[in-house]
Amino acid sequence: MDNWWWNALWSLTPTVLIGLFFWMVLRLILRADRTERRVYQQIEAEERAKAGLPSREES
Repeated sequence: MDNWWWNALWSLTPTVLIGLFFWMVLRLILRADRTERRVYQQIEAEERAKAGLPSREES
């Protein structure tokens, strides 16, 4: 019986590790996109203020 549990654990390990890796990569991509959008909005707001244009919310 010990051998059966060891084989079950050994066969599930690669699937779990690949799943965790996939989850981590997607999480990093989504966080990077969110951060990039936030920074782009800040830069755009600064440039609109320099040009004397109304902010995005006002227009």
